[in-house]
Parts: sequence; structure tokens; C-alpha cells
Amino acid sequence: MSDSTVKLENEAAQSTSALGPLVGVAREDFVSAVALLLRETASDPNRAFRHAKSLSEDMVKILTGKSDLAPHPKDKRFMDPAWQYNPFFKAGAQYYLAVQKGMRNWLEDLELDELERNRANFISNIILDGIAPSNSLIGNPTAQKQIINSGGLSLIKGLQNAYNDIVHNKGMVSQVDKRPFKLGENVATSKGNVVLRTEMMELIHYAPTTDEVYAIPQLTVPPQINKMYINDLSPEKSIIKWQVDNGLQTFVISWRNPSKDQGHWDMADYISSCEEALAAVSEITGSDKVNVSAGCSGGQTASVLASKLAATGNDILGTLTLMVCVLHPEQTDIEAGSLVSENGMKLARQRAAKKGVIKADDLARGFAWLRPNDLIWNYVINNYLLGMDPPAFDVLFWNADATNLSASLMGDFLTLYETLAFTKKGEVEMADHNVDLSKVTADMFILGGVTDHITPWKATYRSTQLFGSKNVTYVLSQSGHMQAILNPPTNPKAKYFVQKKKGKLPGTADEWLQGTEEVKGSWWPYWMEWIQARSGDKMPAPGTLGSKANPPQESAPGLYVVEEV
Repeated sequence: MSDSTVKLENEAAQSTSALGPLVGVAREDFVSAVALLLRETASDPNRAFRHAKSLSEDMVKILTGKSDLAPHPKDKRFMDPAWQYNPFFKAGAQYYLAVQKGMRNWLEDLELDELERNRANFISNIILDGIAPSNSLIGNPTAQKQIINSGGLSLIKGLQNAYNDIVHNKGMVSQVDKRPFKLGENVATSKGNVVLRTEMMELIHYAPTTDEVYAIPQLTVPPQINKMYINDLSPEKSIIKWQVDNGLQTFVISWRNPSKDQGHWDMADYISSCEEALAAVSEITGSDKVNVSAGCSGGQTASVLASKLAATGNDILGTLTLMVCVLHPEQTDIEAGSLVSENGMKLARQRAAKKGVIKADDLARGFAWLRPNDLIWNYVINNYLLGMDPPAFDVLFWNADATNLSASLMGDFLTLYETLAFTKKGEVEMADHNVDLSKVTADMFILGGVTDHITPWKATYRSTQLFGSKNVTYVLSQSGHMQAILNPPTNPKAKYFVQKKKGKLPGTADEWLQGTEEVKGSWWPYWMEWIQARSGDKMPAPGTLGSKANPPQESAPGLYVVEEV
């Protein structure tokens, strides 16, 4: 595998789609941000003239060969030596950098508040990324060399790739070569069976691989916009395999992909499904307690579930593990958060309600344009200009296999964001109760990722202060969003950070960071030791899956992950 392919895989894996307030960004938010820039420009002609003059001075320097503008050494778009040594390409890069410099200086000079400035910076970066010379055949030296070296075949292949995307991928550039992957054959291969199926979900019971198992089982609640087999990609990075190989009785919910007719499914429905799953897991294993783990939007769902269980006096919850999940968001947590507006969320709700669901490809398209350099232009260059296939990478295969989002559930997630429901104690009604995490007393394990730009780790740390739990462990993995989770012991680069001294966690992420130590290796063994200590006694592994009340049905990964809507 080439270095460029590895880099492409790593960059894309850091940018897997996630459910958050950005589902409430309406196109009007983009338009208003651009309109603000135009108004500010027109408000002071002298300021515009100053910056135009500065830009023209840079252009003169470039024409006369006196410009010292140069790309950042780590800017992957300009790694080819031609950008440094070929006069044509060097000038092209410098023209681009001059425009970039001029726009940034101009933005700094505008009279904007913090939120407006964040919006302006975000929009301008999208524009600047789009006009980079590396995105065109005439302006990309690597692509031109590829044409020569391949005898023109790369150009033909690039055109074929573009045509296939127009016809088969709704005009979006492909991020993954899906052909090598087959569910149940080389992806999602852990043995198990569906033991409960409802209109909304399947519950999968995975087969034990040890002679003895822990008495208290483990249930995973996945996000609603992605398929559950992220937990079981390849054997070497399968969370499910890791759990069963270490004696955990493992169950996973598989959400059904909602159609337009199921757009009424809301958080209350999903929480009821979780309660059904908990009851079934308890019945099958004979355990009064069930440990729960969840990531991203699944973590928000699991938190509402934990609150509901506490409110109704149901003490089935054993422990709660939350991974890369934000419960206390702030608008400045992520770059695109500045685009979210009250009016935009209202419009997004109305449009979703009219359609019934937000289609999976619309979600993917919207998310990609929020990070165009990583999720669009990288692939334009690779697939079209260089004429190469997109990487065949299991994480990207899973990410491309997204599901629809019901309009009602989207509205509930936006309500959680708007009201900061998880930070309030009983002030916000959701899923037939008033959300109050202070009543949740289960032991907790919370995971963040150092380079996670989707759910930034300092935002995930705020969750440690929301629950009534007296025993909360926070671990910081060294990677980005999904790679923070999929960080098995086989990863030689794995490392994580934990608090040196046991005890109550500090109030802020910065305080916590000062008291941490770096540990080489994966956080998986650390979590396994933590969860095993809270999983009861060992007992002989069951000889069959399910029970008389919940008998085994189809083999894992079940029917809902392959069902097409």
C-alpha cells in the first residue's frame, strides 16, 4: 500500500460522519454568513482598497520573482517538488497563497463579534480550499506526471471514475472502494444470532469464545445514523471479538434504517427499544444488571436512557461507558458550530418533517462539504486527477454505509443541543420523563480522542461533571473520532492518557490534563480490566445463544444491516 493511500485512509478515518447540531444547519445559514461578509466589505470602501492594494503588491512580487511566499512544509497539497522548483507551479502556488493571505488579513480587519468571525473564517476556508491550484489538472504537477507516466491511462481512468460517481454515487466523489467488502464474509464476522427483532431494532447475542463468562452482560447502543458493525469490522480491530475473548457476555443493538413512513420515530421510541433490549439481555443471562456502552449519538441516547431508568426506579443499569460523545456542547467546540442558528435549526426541522427522514446520502453530502479538503478535494485529486481507485478501507466502507435519520429523532437531538438538556436537572422533558443526569449513580467510563474534531475531547470531558456517579474514569485516546475507539492492542502507535491519582476528577479538562500520565499501548486492556471488575463473578459459558423466550434467529450481523430502504 502506497504512502499516499495510507495518508488518505488516515485522514478520512478522522472525518467519519457523526450526528450533532450540524444536522440543524440550513442552507440559509451559509447564505447569511456570505451576506455578512459582503455587507462588511461594502461598509468601508477604504478598508477594501487597502487590502486590494496589499494583494496587488504581492502579485507584483510574484511576477518579478521577489515573493517569499511558500506553502507550509506540512501542507499535503504542495508536497511535490515542482511547487518549489518549477517556475510555473511555484508562481501558481504563490498566487494562491497571496489570495489566502489577503483574505485572512481582510477578515482580521473586519468589525465582527466572535461568533461572526468564526462564521466568516469557516466560510472563507471552504472557498479557499476549493480554489487551490492542486484541485485542477492544469495546476497539479503530480497529476500531470501521472498522465505522462501512465501513457494517458490515468486521464481515462479519472474520467471513468467521475462518470461512475455521477451515475452511481449521486454526483458525490467516492471515498471508498466498496468492492472488496462483504458483510458476514470479511466484515462483521463474529459469530452470533439475532435473539430479538422489533420494527425498530434487532438485538444480537454474540457467541462466547471462553469456557467461563462474567455474570453481568454487556450491551452496546450504537449511533442511529451508522450501522452497528463498526463494533465488528475486522477480527484484529473488533470490539465485539475483544469482549467475547475476554469473557464478556456481549449483546449489540442493530437499529433499523428508517423509511419515510417511519419518520415519526423519536427519542421516546428509541429509549423504549433500549429498555426492551435491556429486559431481553437480563432474561437471557439471568442477570439483574446490564452494563451499557455507547458512542457518539448512541452515547446521547444511552444518557437519556440512564436518566429514564433512574427516573422510573429501574436499577438494571450496571455501568455506563460513553465514547467520543458530547453531552454539554458549546457553539465554539467545532469550526462549523458557528453556522448553527436558531432560525437555521427551525428551517431544518421543517424540511425534515416534510420529507419524513433525512436521507443518508444527504447527511453524508452535507457533512462532506463542512470538511471539503478532507472529504472532497482529497478524493477529487486521487480519483479524478490521478486516476486512482479510492482506498479499500473497512472504516470508510462502514462510514459510506450510513442510514437515514428520522425527522422526529433529528428534532429531539436538536432539542438536546438547544436546551442543553443534559446540563439541567429535570428542566427538559424528553422520552416521557424530565432529563436529570444527576440521578444517575452508575460507575462511568468516558473516552475522548486527542485529535477528534467532531466531538473534541475537552467537550467530551465536560460529561464527567454532569452525572451523580461517584466513580467516573476519563481516558484520552491519542487518535481522532472513530480511530480513538478502534485502537486495538495490535496498533503499535497506540497510547492514552489517564489521571495519575485515583479519585474525583477535576472540574475542567485543562486541570485534568495537568495531572495525567501517558501510557503506551491501547486503552482496550485498561477498559477491560475496569469493566471486568464490575461484571460480577465468573460462571460456565452458556452452550446456546438466546433463551426459550428469546430464541436464536438469523446469524449475526442480522437482517437490518443489509436491508435497503
